[in-house]
Parts: sequence; C-alpha cells; structure tokens
Amino acid sequence: MLTDEQLAQKMSEGDQEAFELLVGRFHGPLLLYAARLLGDREKAKDLVQETFIKLIRHLREQDGLDHVKTWLYRVLMNLCRDYWKSAAAVRERAAGEQMPDKEDPHINAEEQYLKGETADEIRMLLGELTTLQQQVITLRFYEDMKLQDIAELLNIPLSTAKSSLYAGLRRLKVKILEKPELYASMPNLMTDTFTENEVYAHESKS
Repeated sequence: MLTDEQLAQKMSEGDQEAFELLVGRFHGPLLLYAARLLGDREKAKDLVQETFIKLIRHLREQDGLDHVKTWLYRVLMNLCRDYWKSAAAVRERAAGEQMPDKEDPHINAEEQYLKGETADEIRMLLGELTTLQQQVITLRFYEDMKLQDIAELLNIPLSTAKSSLYAGLRRLKVKILEKPELYASMPNLMTDTFTENEVYAHESKS
C-alpha cells in the first residue's frame, strides 16, 4: 500500500486516482475531528472539503508533501478557528442558534465511548481540562497521532505535548474516579495510561 506521502507525490504529478485514495483515507477522520470542534456536521463537511481543495492547490505548486496527515489536520484546525472568529459564527452564537452534534457514519473504535448515556458527562469532563490538554488528548487518542506529530501540528515543543498529555490524563482520571459508572465506560487505552512512564512507553510503541 502506498504511503500518504507517495500518494501526495502522485497527486502533484496529476494522478486523480491518488487524490481519490487520499480522500478515502482521510475524509472520515477529518470530518469527525471538525464535527467535534464545531458541533456542526454540515459546517464540518464544508471545511473538510475546503481542506482538500487547499491540498490540491498546494500540490499544484509543490512537488509532493511531507507529513501529509499533519498538514491536513493543521489546515483543518486553522479553518475551524477562522470560522469561529468569523462574523457569521459570531452572529449565529449571538442569536442563540444551537448546532446539534450529529452522528457520523464513519465512527471508529476510539469514538465508541462518546455514544450512549455517558457521552455528555464525559464531554463535560474533557471540557474542564485546559484547551491544550483537550487538543493533545483528542489528537493522541481519537485521531491516533503520535506526540511528535501533535507537537508539530500545534506548534509546541515535544516536551510540552508530553507534559500536557500526562497532566490532562491525570486530571481526567481524578474526575472519572469520582464517577465509577464513567470509569467503567472508558476505553482501556484511556483508563490504563495515566502515569508519565506509561504515557511515554505507549508512545514509543506507536
């Protein structure tokens, strides 16, 4: 199977099939990520589409692309940030419009805990972490990104990504242990990885 970077190289050479393969590989995960950030699946679909348009434009001007996955997530994250800063988003929030968190058909194993009766409670617990801790945990466990890639994506030192992951998981564990029913519903990867050594050992195996 061709790597992401090999497909990007073929795209830069005008290979339409390579583009379709990349879309098939990343569309579902990117859509889930944007929908989580925005709470609006329709807007998320628009921004994912714009992300792929930017990829096409980039590869028309550049010969290939290193770290395709990181590049796609960075572009999408910036588009989401820009949207929330936009006048349209401000008007929507001011008008009190609620954006439903719609279910996505491409849900993966890491997403399963978000479904069911405990979903809202777990989201609230994650929401009590710092923004950086939320981002690192989301990218590490839900998007299955390595800490080095997360650090590059968020433009932070690797040590900061590691410490944010460790601190965020430690805070999350304290909150979850106060709610035994939530602890039982969390994936083993989340509940078992709370010491600093365990976090780093897990990363080295990825």
